[in-house]
Amino acid sequence: MDIVAKIGTSSLTGTDGAIRHDAIARLCGEVAGLRAAGHRVVVVTSGAIGAGLPALGLGGDRRPRDAVTLQAVSAVGQSRLMGVYDVELARHGLVAGQVLLAPLDFVERRQYLQARGTLLRLLELGVVPIVNENDAIADDEIRFGDNDRIAALVAHLIGADLLVLLTDTPGLLSADPRLDPSASLIEEIVEIDKELEAVAGGPGTTGGSGGMSSKIAAAKIAAWSGVRTVIGSAERAGVLAGAAAGEPGIGTVVLPHDRDLPARKLWIAFAVGSSGHVVVDAGARRALERGGVSLLPAGVVEVHGEFDADEAVEVVDPGGAVFAKGLVRVSSRVARTMAGRRSAELPDGVLRYLIHADDLVMLP
Repeated sequence: MDIVAKIGTSSLTGTDGAIRHDAIARLCGEVAGLRAAGHRVVVVTSGAIGAGLPALGLGGDRRPRDAVTLQAVSAVGQSRLMGVYDVELARHGLVAGQVLLAPLDFVERRQYLQARGTLLRLLELGVVPIVNENDAIADDEIRFGDNDRIAALVAHLIGADLLVLLTDTPGLLSADPRLDPSASLIEEIVEIDKELEAVAGGPGTTGGSGGMSSKIAAAKIAAWSGVRTVIGSAERAGVLAGAAAGEPGIGTVVLPHDRDLPARKLWIAFAVGSSGHVVVDAGARRALERGGVSLLPAGVVEVHGEFDADEAVEVVDPGGAVFAKGLVRVSSRVARTMAGRRSAELPDGVLRYLIHADDLVMLP
C-alpha cells in the first residue's frame, strides 16, 4: 500500500515555535513500522516557518506577519526541519529525501510528470520522501492555506491508496468541544456537504495555517481521486498503522468516490479560489453536463466579478446553482462584450470560447 501522511505545524512545534523532536521521532517511528509491514510512505510536513522563527529570535509575540519575511524565515527553518527528519529516520535505518513542491507542479503537465517521476523513483529506491511546500518562493501557501491540499494532490500524484492527515484533535468532531462538552467523533463520512464543512469551522492555531476546514477540503480532493482519507490525532500511538489497517475509531474516515479527476482539474475544482462567476442559460448547462464541450459565449447570460484571463470562475445556472468551475480564457471586461453572442458574431481574432473543455470541471 502507498500511503501519504501529512503532519501540521501545531503537531510539530511548541508554543515558542521550536521543533518538537519527540513529535518527529514518534512520526518517524510510525513510518518505520509501516515500512516494515511492506508499505511505502510519503511524509508531507509543515513546520519550516515555525522551525525558523526561534533561530532568528522571532518566536512568540515577535512572529512576523508579512509574506516576504515569512518566506525568508522558512528558508532558515527548512534545513533545520529536514535535519531532524534525517536523524530520526536514520535511527530506523531509513533514508529521507527532501522534495519541495509549488502549485505549478500540479498544474503544468511537464512539471507534474517530473514531480511524479521523482517521487516514484524515490519510493522505488526505498527512500522516505519528505515533502513540503516551497515556501521560500511560493507565497500561495503562506497567504491562503496549508499543506493539507498539497498532501491530497501528492496522494493523487503517486496513486496512493491512503491519505492520513495528522492533527491535534482525534478527528472531525460533531461540534467544537470548547463550546459543547458532548461533542463526539464523526467516524465516517460518505459525502462532504456544506453542513459538514460548517461543522469543520475556520482556521486552526496561529502557528499553523490550516485547521479542520482545510483538512475537509483536502479529503474532498482525495475522495475525488479515489483515495481513502483518515483524519486522526498525531499524538495517538499507532495512528498510522491503525489507519492503514482500517481500525475502527482511529479517526474520521472519508470514503473515496468512484470518480478520478486529472490533477489539473482537481486543482481547478478545489485548490484555486474563484474570482467571479458567469451565469449561463439552461441549454448551456445541458451541453456542459454532457461533457467534452467548452463554454461558448452564446450560452452566457451574465458575467459577475472582476477577473483576468486564466483565473478561476464558477459557472452558475439560471436558478443560481453553481454546477461547474473553470479557468476562463478572457478577462471579465472581454467576457461581458462576448456574452450572448454566437461565434459568427464575434470579431476576427477573438476566442470562440470562454472556458475550454480541458479547463472545465463539473461539480457535484
